[in-house]
Amino acid sequence: MPYVISEPCLDVLDKSCVEQCPVDCIYEGERMLYIHPDECIDCGACEPACPMEAIRHESVLPDQWRDHIDASRAFFENLGSPGGATAVGKTANDPEWIKSLAPRPPGARAG
Repeated sequence: MPYVISEPCLDVLDKSCVEQCPVDCIYEGERMLYIHPDECIDCGACEPACPMEAIRHESVLPDQWRDHIDASRAFFENLGSPGGATAVGKTANDPEWIKSLAPRPPGARAG
């Protein structure tokens, strides 16, 4: 899994990263965005586009957000590899532990 979207994206869903992705591999859940590990070409265009700094290469993902690697895998477990997020649209595939997190107040940043 090259790039991972982590907790700062929770309840923000800015989508600047989606606009920069040349292969349409950033999918939308109800509470956050997820990068498809098999569709991502590891170009890195999404990382600087994220105003929340939620996107990191998995090799430098802070320890407190490493569970988002598993969250991403879980998100795509039933969805599979549809070959592009645009055709799929928003889905309710957020993993249960993401769904159960307390809502983030508007404007709050993850720590």
